[in-house]
Amino acid sequence: MIELDGVPELIDPVMVAAFEGWNDAGDAASAAVAHLDREWKGEVFAALDAEDYYDFQVNRPTVWLDGGVRKVTWPTTRLSVVRIADANGKGKPRDLVLVRGIEPSMRWRSFCNEILGFAHELGVEMLVVLGALLGDTPHTRPVPVSGVTSDPDLARTMDLEETRYEGPTGIVGILQEACTHAGVPAVSLWAAVPHYVSQPPNPKATLALLNRLEDLLDLRIPLGELSEDARAWQLGVDQLAAEDSEVAEYVQSLEEARDTAELPEASGEAIAREFERYLRRRDPQAGPGLATEGGVADGRDGSYLRDTTSGRTRPPKPAHKEPKDSKESKEPGAAKDSGGSGRTEDSGGAGEAGGGRESAAPGREPRDSGAPEDPRAKDDSCAPGGSADAKGPQDASPDDSEE
Repeated sequence: MIELDGVPELIDPVMVAAFEGWNDAGDAASAAVAHLDREWKGEVFAALDAEDYYDFQVNRPTVWLDGGVRKVTWPTTRLSVVRIADANGKGKPRDLVLVRGIEPSMRWRSFCNEILGFAHELGVEMLVVLGALLGDTPHTRPVPVSGVTSDPDLARTMDLEETRYEGPTGIVGILQEACTHAGVPAVSLWAAVPHYVSQPPNPKATLALLNRLEDLLDLRIPLGELSEDARAWQLGVDQLAAEDSEVAEYVQSLEEARDTAELPEASGEAIAREFERYLRRRDPQAGPGLATEGGVADGRDGSYLRDTTSGRTRPPKPAHKEPKDSKESKEPGAAKDSGGSGRTEDSGGAGEAGGGRESAAPGREPRDSGAPEDPRAKDDSCAPGGSADAKGPQDASPDDSEE
């Protein structure tokens, strides 16, 4: 029987797991869980016995020095818990149980049963397993992320694919199947990593998994420097590909195939997802833990041992007041561009999804009606894409899921 005396009662807990090895191309999945653990300061409360599940000739222990004292770190799987003080921008806290380790070498059924034992004792509502695989996808395009489940009801309610895969599987597939038999809702999120650049790390794939996890759980995840790392990674691969004409031609063929196959996906739900994610990130006053251009707003420690019951709520935005003597509004699309709108060069689908408010075309003068200007014409917060300190949708993949 698993006893967790040191762990307090959790709030709406969800377990998020990733395992190094066969299911972790480019270390994208394990890096995503490590990012969550680091940003929210996870505290380890349990570790599985390494003797039970690992072949130490395959996954060797490491020796290190701690103040001159030699210590050994054994390969294993560790569980930590984090409390998100403001999970969805409405002041409501929530807990995540993070499972990070190495794919076990043996006794997979016992391994999964032990993980499910922890989930049962902690009252976990759903288990999300992250994975990454090699695929024929170009590094220059958004990373495809597919969400699959064995539960038909879950697939319908959460807009996921019902898995139809047949063939060799890893611990991710086995754990999901164990959850199905145990009656625990389980979802797997898979990122496709370009097979021609499979060496770790792959921050672009890690970022895509975190964005998809945000959508799935309605969370706001602090990205820190991950977006910049993803851009730097892509630039580096661009330079390497440009040095080899055969590789460049191959990448171009992948781009053409991808664009042709996914042209219909450039609208509808994909744009709506990006717009919703953009809105979650745009307001630096939304409370603890909001991801902004500089990373995370002050106050989001995330430690589950801290008192976070008094979470702050999002302050209401002031309502716009119309001038009483104004009888004429400005012509749509002709708002004066003061040069400080904060619109980024690549605003993606978010601006279009929100109504597409644009500044006046170059050389076009606003109509001078003699009436006071509508204050909304200068309020960038009224238009999607208008926040200078918000992360633009280009930081996330507009096509992060294969429908």
